[in-house]
Amino acid sequence: MRTIHLLLTVAVLLCLEMNAQVNEQTAEEFQRELNTQYKDPEESPLKKKAKFFKGHNFFPIDSTFRVKAKFVRTLNAIPFQMKTTGDRLPVYEKYGEAHFTIQGKELILSIYQGHAQRETEAYENHLSLPFTDKSNGYESYAGGRFVDLEIPNDDFIIIDFNKSYNPYCAYTTGYSCVIPPAENDLDIKILAGVMKPKK
Repeated sequence: MRTIHLLLTVAVLLCLEMNAQVNEQTAEEFQRELNTQYKDPEESPLKKKAKFFKGHNFFPIDSTFRVKAKFVRTLNAIPFQMKTTGDRLPVYEKYGEAHFTIQGKELILSIYQGHAQRETEAYENHLSLPFTDKSNGYESYAGGRFVDLEIPNDDFIIIDFNKSYNPYCAYTTGYSCVIPPAENDLDIKILAGVMKPKK
């Protein structure tokens, strides 16, 4: 009986270790792909300057900032025009809320769906999470960051802040970037994902 219990314990520990490795690799893969995109002149927002791009600064991957949040769907959401850094006013609606805890603090973030994205087959399940936090202007970009999500199948959604990224406006001019709504300002530092751009 003790042998079976020991084997089960070892199996659980191995599963946890494998899951941790997969989660970390997922964030690492995202970061590698982001660097690859910015270095490719055909995909990079930097265009001709892409060949000089040396890569993003990233915070160390930290599982603390990968959370399983309770997802509360917003019913009868009213479409609105999201403010941007330019004249563009894309139409979004609040799709739901994520309720989670980090560093002992209970937090809520609104998750949005862009009308332009949902009308495109490739992005019809795409959700956007723009946010600001106490690291903005210091360790991270002053204008806030973003996490891409997909519509969840149940009442929970995984938010991995290790995959948060800066808008194009953090690196170059000529873009109209979404300004994270005030309701998504977190009262903690999210020291995960992309740091502020290198000078």
